[in-house]
Amino acid sequence: MACPFFRRSDSLTRQPSVCAEASNNTWLLEDEEQPDDALTLTHLQMAIQLLTAPSNADLNTAVTALIAKYSQSWPKISKLRIDLGTLKSVPNYDYLADIQDILLEMDESSASEILVLLGEELITSCCTGIIERAFRCLGTDLQEFLGSLDGVYDVLKLQEEDVTDTGFVCAGDGELIFTSERPVIAWLLLGSLKALTRMLYNVQVNIKIEPVEGDSRRYRYLFSLVKEYSGGVTSATVQQRSALELAKVTAAMPTQRNNSSKAADLAMNSHTFCKAFPWHFIMNEKLELLQMGRGFSKLYKPHMAEHGCRAITYFDFKRPKGLTLKFRDIARRTYTPFLIALKCPPNVSEFSAKGLEIKGQMVHCPESNSLLFMGSPFLDGLDGLTCNGLFISDIPLHDATREVILVGEQARAQDGLRRRMDKLKSSIEEANAAVAKERKKNVSLLHLIFPAEIAERLWLGASIDAKTYPDVTILFSDIVGFTSICSRATPFMVISMLESLYKDFDEFCDLFDVYKVETIGDAYCVASGLHRASIYDAHKVAWMALKMIVACGKHITHDDQEIQMRIGLHTGTVLAGVVGRKMPRYCLFGHNVTIANKFESGSEACKINVSPTTKDWLVKYPGFEFELQPRDPSCLPKEFPDTSGDKTCYFLEGYRHPTLSPQASLVEHISEALKSISEQ
Repeated sequence: MACPFFRRSDSLTRQPSVCAEASNNTWLLEDEEQPDDALTLTHLQMAIQLLTAPSNADLNTAVTALIAKYSQSWPKISKLRIDLGTLKSVPNYDYLADIQDILLEMDESSASEILVLLGEELITSCCTGIIERAFRCLGTDLQEFLGSLDGVYDVLKLQEEDVTDTGFVCAGDGELIFTSERPVIAWLLLGSLKALTRMLYNVQVNIKIEPVEGDSRRYRYLFSLVKEYSGGVTSATVQQRSALELAKVTAAMPTQRNNSSKAADLAMNSHTFCKAFPWHFIMNEKLELLQMGRGFSKLYKPHMAEHGCRAITYFDFKRPKGLTLKFRDIARRTYTPFLIALKCPPNVSEFSAKGLEIKGQMVHCPESNSLLFMGSPFLDGLDGLTCNGLFISDIPLHDATREVILVGEQARAQDGLRRRMDKLKSSIEEANAAVAKERKKNVSLLHLIFPAEIAERLWLGASIDAKTYPDVTILFSDIVGFTSICSRATPFMVISMLESLYKDFDEFCDLFDVYKVETIGDAYCVASGLHRASIYDAHKVAWMALKMIVACGKHITHDDQEIQMRIGLHTGTVLAGVVGRKMPRYCLFGHNVTIANKFESGSEACKINVSPTTKDWLVKYPGFEFELQPRDPSCLPKEFPDTSGDKTCYFLEGYRHPTLSPQASLVEHISEALKSISEQ
């Protein structure tokens, strides 16, 4: 036996498992609240996708059930099972293609039979709960079910703007045509349809599948009834009971005239019919218009005497796509929604309804062997109505299109209001973002000028009281020979030199988290222990002083001389507060501020003069070794308090972290020290 299907190169579009929550699907509107058990278009989509594009998870469930039932008949089908981890880790995994390949390797003759059984298990295992309800709503019997598959899937494709030819066509009683690029899906569908007819209608059917001649992607399914179930009661018994009940009801009813099947016995004449259904037409086997409703007549009747009655002269059949404009082919699509567009009559320059779309259904009338089209204008609002030269009165009262147009206008007005509100909301959010951005700029500017705590209180408008801070380490510095440098350079040169040097110093302030007090000319002053006091305040200022000395050697004056700086350090109690309303400044006051300045004055070029109190802090904690050179006690400022012993000031020469090699650079030693502090 030849292989009943072959492998296509294209891949199958995957869908979520039908067991997944429908709330994750994009069919529901954001503002739409649905009960948990409400049947929606989403569930219809999921149900039909179970037939046309089953997910890997659903296939795996069906395969597991198949193996449990038929592993004795086909032992090798156990190879069809796959690890669940693979399904989760590879979202684009083509499980169905692997199933096909495994079946072909097993036995080509039984591959189609196994696929049909797999399709049955797919429905039995996965068609439960609300998915089963979605299938049941398609029709009361098998023929209505097949016809609804055609129409509903066409609507779903239109919603998703699907331009492929994949889908269903109910071509007549007991005949369904399915289009797919993958034959394996066609064989799965055969089994799924068998299981659905049993589940939904208690009907056992034989389904014959055959390719459509001339198109390898299309498959025809022919249904033939085998027997009908009714809870253990035979069909003949049901028919007998129904006949007896019908006889009793008929005997109790008054005598009525029998309904006639002849067109001549119609109780309504054509004029009344055309008035009640303005958007209909009837055409014969030659596709000639025999009758038109009042809506079509107003547009085309004046031109038909000149241009004839051919339907294709006045109508463009847009859907279903690929339709051959022959009577027999149109009659086979009576279960498919039709969309026709009105054409401009020949030699007519102005035709207001050109392009107007009419959506409806074709009905085959066997008594006259004609086709009846019943439709309604396909419009999106009042503007679409008036632009095509139509009026509300042109839509009959029984036609829901009236409500659709008016409700659409209401929805459009609500959407317009929502858009305006969204635009206003966006404007407010943008304004708030701009205000927040400016506020951030202002706060950042205050943080550059004041300590963080002081800056926050100033921003909030709170009063700032002066406060005493103990053990504040202060650094004063100035440039040696600055007056001489200024006398030999222009003001622009001096400013450029200080800007380049102080830029590095400001970066050091951020690195060591010390507060920059001020700069006056060549004087640069910082303090640590004001905004965030710690036991390493003196160490931070000392490390910064060492980096300042190194940085000076990298900057030169206008006459190519290295900048030389002297620095003084002192630790003591100070008073700090905000002074001034216009251009307020955060100033330090107290005797120790003056002493710190004196230690800077008593320093030497490229030296760091350290007071005894600062030296005590630097050597207080183990692990930090400083090379200190004692100086004569007379070098202490006169203002320094009297001390006992050999108290004197020192020059700070350098710093070496105990865990690093002495050959490492100063930057490496200081970085390691900062790292040790941050880890504590």
